[in-house]
Amino acid sequence: MSERMQIGEVAERTGLSLRTIRYYEEVGLVVPSDRSQGGFRLYTEPDVDRLKLIMRMKPLGFQLEEMRELLAIIDPTPTSPKIDDPAGRLAAFSESAEQRCVELRTKLRIAEEFAATLRAHLGTERPATG
Repeated sequence: MSERMQIGEVAERTGLSLRTIRYYEEVGLVVPSDRSQGGFRLYTEPDVDRLKLIMRMKPLGFQLEEMRELLAIIDPTPTSPKIDDPAGRLAAFSESAEQRCVELRTKLRIAEEFAATLRAHLGTERPATG
């Protein structure tokens, strides 16, 4: 039997707040594998992996329904909805993720240029990273 973790340990391991983990449960993205006799949520390593997968989707701006669909394709559970043409949907999501990464890199480059401008005005110019 795999190790069971309470929500506090899961929060510590993922860097997510207790509130966020509870929210993901509420919307059905990550449901604890079990409950203790006292009613405490108990998570397993696959639950933590699923949370980490969601964390990777979040910066790319995927909405809850998109996350739900992606999880049903990538990490299905017995309660996952059936997805028509999962390979085609996965390809579309992959293309979208790639485009969103390009957009984030562009935003980061602009932000780094701005930070360099501010440093130059302070007289503390450092070489830009990246």
